[in-house]
Amino acid sequence: MSTDIRRPSGRAFDQTREIRLTRDYTRHAEGSVLVEFGDTKVLCNASVEAGVPRWLRGKKQGWVTAEYGMLPRATHSRSGREASRGKQGGRTLEIQRLIGRSLRAAVNL
Repeated sequence: MSTDIRRPSGRAFDQTREIRLTRDYTRHAEGSVLVEFGDTKVLCNASVEAGVPRWLRGKKQGWVTAEYGMLPRATHSRSGREASRGKQGGRTLEIQRLIGRSLRAAVNL
């Protein structure tokens, strides 16, 4: 068995992807970062708004939520923008919820 097995990208199976972080990537967000894992790119923007959901009012707490969207040509075959259709799919909603829950678990507001 060959020990020099490579992925289609040329990277070895035990080789990690190059990771790069670019802070303040977008101009208008209160915080932003472009995270690159090889050819995979993730753009994160943070916005700050005054106010909390009704059920948190008066409790002296903050709230973190998340929005998720994949660009139409992020994969081999084009998938339409869910935002333009006005309805998000189940997979998108579940990823969005997972991101929100993870952020709330990591941040004490």
